Amino acid sequence: MPIPAKAFQRWLHGIAPDASTSDVCRAAGIKRSTLAQQLVRGKVAGATVVSVSRAYNINPVTALAGFDDFRQLAGPPLQPTRSELVSQISTADLLRALLLRGVAEPGGPGESGGGAAGVPLAGRPDPGPTVLVPPPHATSVRDWVEAIDDGELRHRVSTATGIAPQNYSAQLTANRLTPELALATALAAGVAASGGLVATGLITEAEAGWPPGARQAALDTMTDGELTTLAGERLQTLGRALRRQEHDQERTDKIWENLG
Repeated sequence: MPIPAKAFQRWLHGIAPDASTSDVCRAAGIKRSTLAQQLVRGKVAGATVVSVSRAYNINPVTALAGFDDFRQLAGPPLQPTRSELVSQISTADLLRALLLRGVAEPGGPGESGGGAAGVPLAGRPDPGPTVLVPPPHATSVRDWVEAIDDGELRHRVSTATGIAPQNYSAQLTANRLTPELALATALAAGVAASGGLVATGLITEAEAGWPPGARQAALDTMTDGELTTLAGERLQTLGRALRRQEHDQERTDKIWENLG
């Protein structure tokens, strides 16, 4: 979602009145040519505001909320739902959690004799420290939308934004959403506006106001059945994507072979 260049320059003058463009770019790790091009075009990327905010120790959410197109971010932050938190846990971390729990096969020790199957990890002995990979992960955008979709979400987003459903689906398949669509999706679902920006990688979970360890806490509340089902669904999706890639590669190889 581009920000008007004039609005950006007013904001920048307010936080760094004595800094030159070179100073700002150096502090934010942005190429001067990149910022110059955005200013000439009259549209500054939200990612630029985020980078500059971090350089000057300003919460990016607070900075973005000051611009009209991001005003949805203003006000006290809503907390993410359990499903949203779990959606931002990578497939590898879900599988690792299964191994740490030692989930038994049906009929095994965990299913009988007072075993722990079906009991959240929070109610068991500590299996040891784990470190979850921070979002975004390889399917974070698609998983976030699926976590908040009530079956009609895509239709509501399409109606509200005018984006064709197939174009919206294409972005999800590619695991990306523009900030505009991420905010529209959150609004249509009635969840925290910042959740989609975390899923897309524009801001971090801490910047969004998520409590420390919130994703791990959500993971710990999942039963073995919930965790196994979710991990299985993720693996099936990954398998389909890999098969498509392999099929496309085979077709490409055949084309090159025919071309000699």
